[in-house]
Amino acid sequence: MKTPRPRRRVAAVIAALTVCAALTATQAQAAPTRDVITPATRFYVDPHGKAARQALVDLRHGDFENAANMARLASWPQAEWFTEGTPDEVRVKVSKLVGRARAVDRTPVLVAYNVPGRDCTQYSSGGAASSAAYRQWIDAFAAGIGGGKAAVVVEPDGLALLPKECGPSADPTGALTAARIADLEYAVRTLKARPRTAVYLDAGNVLWRSVGDMAQRLLDAGVRYGDGFSLNVSNTHPTAHNARYGAWVSKCMWFATEGPEQARGHTDWCASQYYSSAAPDDGLPGDAVDSADPATWRWTDAWFDQNVGVPPAGRLRHFVIDTSRNGLGAWAPEPGKYSGDPEIWCNAPGRGLGPRPTAATGVPLVDAYLWIKIPGESDGSCTRNTGGTIDPEYGVVDPPAGTWWPDQAHSLARNAAPRLTFGR
Repeated sequence: MKTPRPRRRVAAVIAALTVCAALTATQAQAAPTRDVITPATRFYVDPHGKAARQALVDLRHGDFENAANMARLASWPQAEWFTEGTPDEVRVKVSKLVGRARAVDRTPVLVAYNVPGRDCTQYSSGGAASSAAYRQWIDAFAAGIGGGKAAVVVEPDGLALLPKECGPSADPTGALTAARIADLEYAVRTLKARPRTAVYLDAGNVLWRSVGDMAQRLLDAGVRYGDGFSLNVSNTHPTAHNARYGAWVSKCMWFATEGPEQARGHTDWCASQYYSSAAPDDGLPGDAVDSADPATWRWTDAWFDQNVGVPPAGRLRHFVIDTSRNGLGAWAPEPGKYSGDPEIWCNAPGRGLGPRPTAATGVPLVDAYLWIKIPGESDGSCTRNTGGTIDPEYGVVDPPAGTWWPDQAHSLARNAAPRLTFGR
């Protein structure tokens, strides 16, 4: 087969970018049928996002393959993160985004990421100066949404990484943790008070908190006032694993609040990805639950079958899954390569885009697959606990958290599973 001439390749990339820009006119073809997320919901695509700009840069440099991939990436909906600013600033920015989406009758995905003490002292640390300041910021965020349609992910990692877990002396009295829980509930209730807003409180990922632990945290932080929870934000764990975990968490919340009378308040009784009392645990291979071996999770399924059964339709909390980097699943370094924590979540090398953003997941409790983490943005300067400044997986100092990293964007697009095509 003949290789396309450069002029023809340039024309193809320009045509692809034209398609991306035209999305502002064509996105209105299939609007949500109700004010919440349904299989018919179509999410907003920013035609001027970072991937679109990168496509133009690549094109100018004669890098036609990457330019085409970036144009494809730019044609899919991605979340918009709000991480700072005064209340007036966030209100205006949110209002503009919701307005652009309203103009084409699509639903934007927004991330509220400004809770006090955010990310402990790690790569994305920061947040509002106080609970009072945060609540004013959330009030303004909600005012910016107004009566428009929106899906909001509330505080990634904010519940899975509480202040008490930031270090042995981080929250000696528990006051900061109590304030965090109260702030998250305030955010969920305030945002959900908007008439056409779906709200998902973040719940970490499948290999972080146990099922019962996360179920209780969600209940404490007011998940009942929203639409559900979010999983796998900025992570790479497989979609199916997170879907299984999310279903357990949802069933565990029902079990401890609406299930058998003796189970009320006992999320701690729920089986998890780490343990199930239904497992024989007799020392034979596969007879104990192993978080690293999903084949053993059948024992967790067995516990829920035996103790929870099939809750009434409509009584289980739904969730969304971030699939922006999990096409090839989680990364694991070569055994013995690192003596400390290899930070498998941090700028994991060799990953690919996962399932495309859609509300038509075909999975009963999964409202949507979303690209919440913007593909191509860095997680921060990951050093794999080597003591230096260089990321040994890349041989460079990684860009600061949230910074656009063209090499990573190109890699994610090349390794996409399924193969990256243009959005519809």
